[in-house]
Amino acid sequence: MYHLTFSSPQGYLDIAEEDNKIVRLQWISDKNLYEQSSTPLLLKCKKQLKEYFAGERNNFDDIPLAPKGTDFQKNVWQALYRIPYGKVKTYGDIAHEIESVARAVGGACGANPIPIIIPCHRVIAGNQALGGFSGGEGGKSKKELLFLEGYKHFEENQPNLPGL
Repeated sequence: MYHLTFSSPQGYLDIAEEDNKIVRLQWISDKNLYEQSSTPLLLKCKKQLKEYFAGERNNFDDIPLAPKGTDFQKNVWQALYRIPYGKVKTYGDIAHEIESVARAVGGACGANPIPIIIPCHRVIAGNQALGGFSGGEGGKSKKELLFLEGYKHFEENQPNLPGL
């Protein structure tokens, strides 16, 4: 497995590639955690992520993905991948789309190994609250990603997000 770690507005991100496909994108605390690789795919993915954070990119082009998970999780992640930039769906919307339940969708969102590119941050609670997020600094990171995309319609005073 090859890794490339870089600094982003949300901290250090590590991209992992296996068999010429991106298998993981994760927040890490130590940029030296992995040996750095400079494969063409990792460099392309890094470039597109930097463009995304700069507000210059709305989608990720020609980045082959191979997230590892159950068939159910992969089904949820495919539904997430179709959510357009700057838009949100609720956990219930995704559950209805794939004929499941919101709680199971939430679990699959939390297990998403390639956040941002597979945009689990675009899934919010049915009451229009932010909902959970397992990447970066949790809800703070999710809110920052949605703000970056121009989505700013949250309930204020969410009890699970102190300081926001």
